[in-house]
Amino acid sequence: MAGKDIIMMSERELKRSHIIHKVLDKKLKQVEVAEFLSLSDRQIRRIVKRVRKEDETGVIHKSRGRVSNIAIPKRVKDRVIKLYREKYWDYGPTLATEKLFETEKVKISDETLRKWLLETGDWKKVRKGRVHRQWRERKHYFGEMIQIDGSHHDWFEGRGPECVLMGYIDDATNNVFARFYEYEGTIPLMDSFKRYVEPYGIPQSVYIDNHTTYKSPKKRSIEDELNNTEPLRQVGH
Repeated sequence: MAGKDIIMMSERELKRSHIIHKVLDKKLKQVEVAEFLSLSDRQIRRIVKRVRKEDETGVIHKSRGRVSNIAIPKRVKDRVIKLYREKYWDYGPTLATEKLFETEKVKISDETLRKWLLETGDWKKVRKGRVHRQWRERKHYFGEMIQIDGSHHDWFEGRGPECVLMGYIDDATNNVFARFYEYEGTIPLMDSFKRYVEPYGIPQSVYIDNHTTYKSPKKRSIEDELNNTEPLRQVGH
């Protein structure tokens, strides 16, 4: 059975070992190998020296298998987990790390604590759910708000060209007004709006969708940011 201290070489290290042996056999120059491996001459000389002395293991990085110098001792981890369970169990990792530092004088990063708590099962990843649309109370009086929408459909079931139904509905009374157009755009909107206003009057407000006819896809300019306004098209609101 292989001993626990045996460290397997990676494919990259096997390739490096093969090349370094070419240097030892004087088939390649150190300068050429340094350029090929993207290492400095000094690094190559050091690796060649190690391989000459230690054979294959000379190409393995010396830190392989060792505990990092910046690794947090297990006793600190155990203490933090114990404190979390006893005093900060209802805190998230970010707030808990702040309290641990302020109260217990234990300084660790919130990412480290989150990792530990996930390992022990004391914390679970929270999936962000979809934002539910809040129910909007309908208007109380006719004309307070109308909703406008263009509906693309084969309205004539093949007996005519596909077109757009520009639909108007009063939010308070459900009063409907509609008219067919060849496309959804500025001219159809202005024409249908004029035809709606003539019998029903100008509404106090209009609710429309995100179609580019109504809302510009352009990003806000510096002037817009300063004035807290949105980029406008021919149809503004």
